[in-house]
Order: sequence, then C-alpha cells, then structure tokens
Amino acid sequence: MTSPWVASFLAIFAWWFSTGLILMVVRRADRLGSHGMTVFVALPMLVLGAWAVQGSLHELSAVGAYLGFAGALAIWGWVELAFLAGVITGPSRDECPPQARGRDRFFRAFQTVAYHELALTLGLWALVIASDGAENRIALATYLILFLARILAKLNLFLGVPRINMEFVPARLVHLKSYFRNGPVSLMFPFAITVLTALLAVCAERLWGAQSDVALVGFALLTALAALALLEHWLMVVPLPDAKLWRWMLPAPKTMTKEER
Repeated sequence: MTSPWVASFLAIFAWWFSTGLILMVVRRADRLGSHGMTVFVALPMLVLGAWAVQGSLHELSAVGAYLGFAGALAIWGWVELAFLAGVITGPSRDECPPQARGRDRFFRAFQTVAYHELALTLGLWALVIASDGAENRIALATYLILFLARILAKLNLFLGVPRINMEFVPARLVHLKSYFRNGPVSLMFPFAITVLTALLAVCAERLWGAQSDVALVGFALLTALAALALLEHWLMVVPLPDAKLWRWMLPAPKTMTKEER
C-alpha cells in the first residue's frame, strides 16, 4: 500500500466510483421524491469522514495518508450529495432571465448556489482549524484541491465553454442549465488550466522528493487528484465521451415538474 502507483490507482478509482455512486443515489431520489431523507440517511458518511480526518492528523504512515484522503472525500461527497439532491443549494431556484447580463446575471447565478458555497467554505474552515499544528495535512490538501477545482469549473461553466455535459444535471437543479454558457472559452479557461497545471507540478515535485511513507502515499493521492481536476477542465473543450464512464450504472432519469422541484 506504500506504492505510489497503487495510491494513484486508488485515487482515480475513488473519484470514479464516488462520483457514480452519488449520481446514482441522487437519480434514485429524483424517482422516489426522497431528496431530504436521502441526505439525512447519508449523514453517517459525513460523521465517518470527520472521524477519519481526525484520526489522520497525527498518523505519519501510509494509513494516515489514506485516512486523510478518504475522510476529506467523504466530507466533500456528503456536501455534494446535499447539493445535487437540491437540499443545500441557494435562496433562488429561478431560471436565468434571457435579458440578464453582466453583474445581474452573476448575482442571480450566485443566489442559486449560495448555500452550497457556504457549506463548502465551512468545511474548508473546519479542516483548516482541525489541521492547525497537525503533522499530517493530507485531508486539508485533498479538500483544497477539490475546492479550487470546483470554483474554477463553476466559473468556466458560467462564463462559457464549448462542451457542457447536461446529461447528469439532477431534476431539482435543472434551472442551473440556464446559467451555463455554451460557447467559446473566456479568459477564465486558460487561467484555470494554468493554475491547475501549476498545482499538478507542485504535487508531482513533492511526490518525487518524498522521504516518508505518509509523504509518498499522500502526494501520490494528491497528484492523481490534481491530474483529474486538470482533465475535467480539458474535457470542457475536448470532444471525448466522458459521460460513458457513469451512464451504464445509472437508472433512467425522471422528468420533474416545476411544482415538484
């Protein structure tokens, strides 16, 4: 388990499997109308994530690296589940008016995800406090990569990219499609690519110079995660059928009325 190749494979598998599992659970909630109950039943995932993070902070071994990584993913995954289920989103569920432009469009878009952004920020704040003085900060680093990648992705979807996968947008979040802009990239895209490439380079450099098991495994996990974040952004412009990675495991979506949302 101290092999960087094994750690990288496990990070990629965790990304693929957790994404598919969350999409599957949300689609099931869409069909049954059990969004609130689904998020409530998933609360143990949040608790287990916090427990894993706490257990990793002073564990300077490969186990500590895996615990921190898995804990941060569990915390992040619960918040994402709550968002995709339409439970933690924002004060507005309105579609973007066709005439909205500039600052008005931005603030309308932010109101659709404000509570979600707050929840993600609170999670980051909690990890920063918990990791203060800790010897193992893999959990915080994992969450930071996810946090940065998500913000950059949202801004690019808002400002414009050629490829937007609408297939997996949950029934309770269909109004968000009106805030996506399908078209040429903005300056935000090269900025995001530059930032994520630099992040990947830093993680890879730390992996190359790792002198302990926790650093070797931890930076292998982080390097794989940073590479996936960069890949997800390139898939906004490169025409590859990435949806096939999860489509086979999902039930058919249910179309909801505006009243049901």
